[in-house]
Amino acid sequence: MNDTLLSLVATVAAYLIGSLSFAVIFSKLMGLADPRSYGSGNPGATNVLRSGNKAAAILTLVFDALKGYLPVLAVLIWGERYGLGEGTAALVGLGAFLGHLWPVFFKFKGGKGVATAAGVLFALNPLLGVATLATWAILVFFTRLVSLGSIVAALFAPLYQALIWDMGPIVGAAGLMGLLLVWRHEANIKRLFAGTESRLGAKK
Repeated sequence: MNDTLLSLVATVAAYLIGSLSFAVIFSKLMGLADPRSYGSGNPGATNVLRSGNKAAAILTLVFDALKGYLPVLAVLIWGERYGLGEGTAALVGLGAFLGHLWPVFFKFKGGKGVATAAGVLFALNPLLGVATLATWAILVFFTRLVSLGSIVAALFAPLYQALIWDMGPIVGAAGLMGLLLVWRHEANIKRLFAGTESRLGAKK
């Protein structure tokens, strides 16, 4: 199997892993309502938290991040012997992220991808992950607006990578994920401008 085909196979596999909607899976396992049926309708940790079940929200957050982190890490650890480098790792990260946004197992109706993108960044460049997470955490701490923190952190991630580290494939992956994240937050952006966006801990 040549490098190009192997890279494609790895990316498709990552997409399938990313297609596992853990918000829906854990909600069903724990007897909770489908997160797509209340609050923002987004199958993600923040919306699951609105159910009042913190354990389900934490599990969703962790596993959504891991499905972005582990496929990329696998390429970085074992890919070199098969001729797969940082470019393939970035593609695999994008595959997992796109799987979360458009999951094949859930009628292509997925979440916004914040936790999965964070997992991808931590695997590609741990320091970039820390810088991006710190940006998110600071904004959320002071505003209690998860969406605002997510949008700003998503936009800053490729800038951090380009300015502090290098202009390699990580910049492209971070940039594309950032643009898609902002697009997926379109409704949130409208509510932010209208002053009606829900704050962390509030129930709908």
